[in-house]
Amino acid sequence: MDWRNAGLSLAGRYRNPRLLCGPEARTRQTAGMFGSHPVVEKALRDGDLGRWKGKDINEVDRNELIDWLGNSASTAHGGESVDHVCTRVGRWMKSLETRPGHVVAVTHPLVIRAAMLYVMQFPISMFYLIDVEPLSATELRFNDVWRLRLQAHA
Repeated sequence: MDWRNAGLSLAGRYRNPRLLCGPEARTRQTAGMFGSHPVVEKALRDGDLGRWKGKDINEVDRNELIDWLGNSASTAHGGESVDHVCTRVGRWMKSLETRPGHVVAVTHPLVIRAAMLYVMQFPISMFYLIDVEPLSATELRFNDVWRLRLQAHA
């Protein structure tokens, strides 16, 4: 897949948004496809995977992985729990409710999953059932109530 052109095809979708991104280089670079001055928002940082960071899933201790997949409070990897990621993102989503305007947030699959749980009011167990593809767009709208908006792509 041609990621650069796929990303650029998304750039014109939104008019004059507030462009936010996580602090990691990959999110700042991707945000650059949408505009030249993204603002780093710490709440959009990727989950801290502790000892697992940068490892292939086959290199991760199987028992630790099973614990993490079945227990949202698990920090078996020495990093951030799913509960903590969801709490962090939920606080950020709540802060958006008082700030009108369109926001484009470039972030990571763990953060997007947490945002979807917040919006849809799903139990935390649903976190593990959401897949987020690279350069996908998840549209969440707030107008007195949060909504997930699915769009057809041409």
